[in-house]
Parts: sequence; structure tokens; C-alpha cells
Amino acid sequence: MLFTILIFFGVIIGVNATMATFARTSWTGLVVENTYVASQQFNQKAREGRAQAAMGWTGKLTIAAGEVRYCLSAAGKPVALHGVRVLFRHPAYEAQDKTITLAPASGQTFAARHTPKDGVWIVEIDADAGLAKPYREVRRVVVSNGALQ
Repeated sequence: MLFTILIFFGVIIGVNATMATFARTSWTGLVVENTYVASQQFNQKAREGRAQAAMGWTGKLTIAAGEVRYCLSAAGKPVALHGVRVLFRHPAYEAQDKTITLAPASGQTFAARHTPKDGVWIVEIDADAGLAKPYREVRRVVVSNGALQ
């Protein structure tokens, strides 16, 4: 009977430890300060996103050789930008979040020296194109060996 009880509780403890490990290492949720407020802002942000998508602009983000670069184009021609800010957000926790301000490089490309850690990142790009609000682009990217995959 003692052996049966030990096996029973050993299985329960083993399964709980395994599930806790999987939850800790695979969580891809996004941390927000107040979920209620975030849910109330969702529809407004979706409308703004659709209006921005209707402009037909395309952003190009590159991460390689210790440098982050970004440019914006419309119908194959560069869009004049006044400044670009890039926020690297870790999907599960805020400790490694980092904001980078890109400086003009060549033409309408903006760049800065930065090598994000390997892994999954949510990249929020705010490009000042002279509009009422910055052109905002949010991407989920994977960085491997210091380069965008």
C-alpha cells in the first residue's frame, strides 16, 4: 500500500512540475498594466490600424551585424521620415524591454547600433512621417545569432 501511495503522489508531483516548467518556458502572452483599459482601447486601435493599412505604405526592418535599420516606402518610393523610434518588447516580461531611437543613415533609412538577444520579440516601430500620429508598425519577430529571421 505504501508503494502505491508513493507512486500515486510521485506521478502527481511529476506532472505538476512538468506542466509548470512548460508554462514558464513557453508563455507568449503580452504583459499589460490594466487588461480592462487595454480591452477598451482595442477597437480604436483596430480602426487606426485599418486606416493606416489603407495608405499602402510598407516598412522594412532589418537587424544584422549589430545594427537595426528601418525605412518606409509607398509604391516603391521612400517616404520622408523625421525620426524613428523602435521598442523591443519581450512577449512575457518587461525586464529586457528596450527603446532605441534610430538616426538618419542613408537616404530615408534610419539606423542605430543594437543587437537584441536571440529569441522572440515584439517590435513596435513609431515613424514620424509628418502625420497627426506617427506611422505605427508592430511585428512579432525572431532574432537568431543577432540577425532577423
